[in-house]
Amino acid sequence: MAGLTPGAAVTCTFHGVSLHGTYVTDREGMAVVKLESGYNLGVPHDAIESATPPPPPTVRVSRIEQDQNLPECAIISTGGTIASRIDYRTGAVTSQFSADDILRAIPGLRSIARYRTRQISSILSENMHAGIWRDLVRAIHHEVSDGVAGVIVTHGTDTMSATASAVSFMLTSPVPIIFTGSQRSADRPSSDNVINALCSATAAMSNLGEVAVVMHATTSDDRCAIHRATRVRKMHTSRRDAFQSIGIPPLGYMEYPSLSLALGTTAVTRGTRDLSMAETLEPRCGLITFTPGTPPDILAAYQGYRGLVIAGTGLGHVASTWVPTLKEMIENGMTVVVTSQCLHGRVCDRVYDTGRDLLAAGVIEGEDMLPETALVKLSWVLGQEDEPDRIHSLMQENLRGEICRRSLHGL
Repeated sequence: MAGLTPGAAVTCTFHGVSLHGTYVTDREGMAVVKLESGYNLGVPHDAIESATPPPPPTVRVSRIEQDQNLPECAIISTGGTIASRIDYRTGAVTSQFSADDILRAIPGLRSIARYRTRQISSILSENMHAGIWRDLVRAIHHEVSDGVAGVIVTHGTDTMSATASAVSFMLTSPVPIIFTGSQRSADRPSSDNVINALCSATAAMSNLGEVAVVMHATTSDDRCAIHRATRVRKMHTSRRDAFQSIGIPPLGYMEYPSLSLALGTTAVTRGTRDLSMAETLEPRCGLITFTPGTPPDILAAYQGYRGLVIAGTGLGHVASTWVPTLKEMIENGMTVVVTSQCLHGRVCDRVYDTGRDLLAAGVIEGEDMLPETALVKLSWVLGQEDEPDRIHSLMQENLRGEICRRSLHGL
């Protein structure tokens, strides 16, 4: 069928099966149809039997009616899959929804709180950077100063843990700061956006008092987990329960659909911390993963940097050939922190010769910090301090729950 308009509802027969979907675009001589399942299928044009043009754009009401008796929550949108729709030009999912769109798409939110919305970016999270982190922290600080009872930040899942970790160092807040996202876009029946959003709103109104990530705890639609921002990692590319707390249990769980919340005893509680902001970051920081056989020459790429985090092997090791170069870089003013690729357990460079040589060269042990959390922390610490002893002390001090007193798995 010729003359199809992107967004048209179509019926087609493919290999004897009648299918319904939405026409997206033409690609390599085929019509790309988004099926009702949410997946795309390329079919010959002559397989399309009927097409209904898309409806005209809906005129949006500028004001969303909300219950003024409920506590107020701020939704700050940065983009990501939870705030995305199909782009009929390309057939890809793009970040286009605003925070107001989220309220329209998930009306159940309005039974939990009343909301003010702010959009600081509309990006997929691989495009996140420190400049947006600063904009985000300033926006959160403004909203909390203005009296909201909690904040929800919608964010793409790929780099959400890094942003949440950065915010936890750059800002302390007496109210919950909840990051959430979606592994599956809203146009797919398996989307997790509704449950994640409802559980996040409940957490934002709870007795929690720290930065946390709220996402599906299982592959079913039965509960969400509340993860500490500095101890959470995305552990799967596409599963809805991709986010896991590393080294500690989740701070709590939210049952669905009851939205009943149970916080653990380790969670920071509402009102414990004062509102403060220290937004300066040192951009000249890097993270490198050591792999067997990598020559020390690769470290030359970090000349001129103020900080470097190394994800080393096991207890925090690199090849002995790296030690002289690292020693020289430290003597020239660089701060070097070593973490482990193992994720569970803590660095201990006092067991083997190479570790002892690293300590003698001036490397700082990263305890059991996740490598990406150590990078964010180092960037923040160097943004606040210039004195080497103070930098060393802060990197080994547990500031935001990034260092566990005792690891769950072994050391």
